[in-house]
Amino acid sequence: MTSQTALRRVLLTSLARRNYVSTSRKGLTTQQKEIVKSTIPALQEHGITITSLFYKQMLAAHPELKNIFNTAHQDTGEQPAALAHAVWAYAMNIDHPEALATVVSRIGHKHASLGVMPDQYPIVGEHLLKAIKDVLGPAVNEQVLEAWSVAYQQLADIFINFEDGLYKEAIKTPGGWTGWRKFYIAKKVPESDEIISFHLAPVDHDILPPYRPGQFISVRCYLSELGSYQPRQYSLSDAPSRNHFRISVKRQFASGSKPAGRVSNVLHEDLPEGTELDVSMPFGDFVLDINNTTPVVLISGGVGLTPMMSMLKTIVSQQGSSRRVVFIHAARNGRVHAMKNDLLRIVAENPSVSRLVFYEDASGDDTQGVDYDYTGRVDLGKIKRQAVIPNADYYICGPQPFMKAQSQSLEDLGVNPDRIHMEVFGSPSG
Repeated sequence: MTSQTALRRVLLTSLARRNYVSTSRKGLTTQQKEIVKSTIPALQEHGITITSLFYKQMLAAHPELKNIFNTAHQDTGEQPAALAHAVWAYAMNIDHPEALATVVSRIGHKHASLGVMPDQYPIVGEHLLKAIKDVLGPAVNEQVLEAWSVAYQQLADIFINFEDGLYKEAIKTPGGWTGWRKFYIAKKVPESDEIISFHLAPVDHDILPPYRPGQFISVRCYLSELGSYQPRQYSLSDAPSRNHFRISVKRQFASGSKPAGRVSNVLHEDLPEGTELDVSMPFGDFVLDINNTTPVVLISGGVGLTPMMSMLKTIVSQQGSSRRVVFIHAARNGRVHAMKNDLLRIVAENPSVSRLVFYEDASGDDTQGVDYDYTGRVDLGKIKRQAVIPNADYYICGPQPFMKAQSQSLEDLGVNPDRIHMEVFGSPSG
């Protein structure tokens, strides 16, 4: 059974079970489904207005939730836009919510890493319905509110059940936990002009759980200027270790209208080795199948190479030189190319691993054939013979436009879309 098939069964079971959990919870009627679908045009037109108002009102009424939500995403509008799209997608699939299995998994893993609890869902529902009513006005009568109330509860039940499964699995995992665990910065290692790796060790010195290469952790620290904790999610950038996690954080500088990243700058500049941080259990479904032996092609842009390094290091440490890996990376130049020497060493020690590096703007200090292989942006057509391999799985991580371009290029070159796996990496406002 594939993971997506299994997840769809979980969702269907959740939908079936909800009618028996509580007599106060009713399933959506056919009429209510039609009412929800009738609101799709309004959601398309006013969705971001609704979700922006929702976050403003909810965080004003419940300031404690600022410890969970990324306030930078509120400032840039990323979070309201993402929520607006999710609400629209749910309305579009109201007859078959199991079709949202991929979305539920991706969001559910992020929720679990932030410690989202069932009692927080009614708060979200209350303020989301209020925002819909406030923005759409008289068009939202009692029937519409009731339909969306039931629809929201159905969606909340799906997430609650899915996240409950993740929490239970975390507790059963040796060394695992739920919520936040105290770690300290054991080591800070500069990787490039922009990226520093942080080795995070548990304060209790107990063992750490194994994780799947590609997964992430949430790290949170207190920001005095906001008066709240701020969490950020970072991919683990090394093979699993029993005594520390490694994340590699790009410092986000101010650029034009975009402010400097609050947490990334605090991590880089203000937190020395020894500083304690709150850390979540590893989560995430963008993961390498370490039990497979078929070829792997890893394609990354910028700091998106961090989960790829975890995948690569796991393959060579656990599977030796038997599994073929092609590592394709895009960077502006050598100054910002993180873990360059690590990659060179792995390629030199493992004949089954090859590297194809593109520098968009190579500097005079960069040597072609040593630091990088090609100039310009990644062009998979140019390297088709090395990059397109029978039965390979392709993992892509980087900025959204980069991933879209590479996945489309792979499909144009004949790669089955089922073999292409992608992850949006990092936060432009971190």
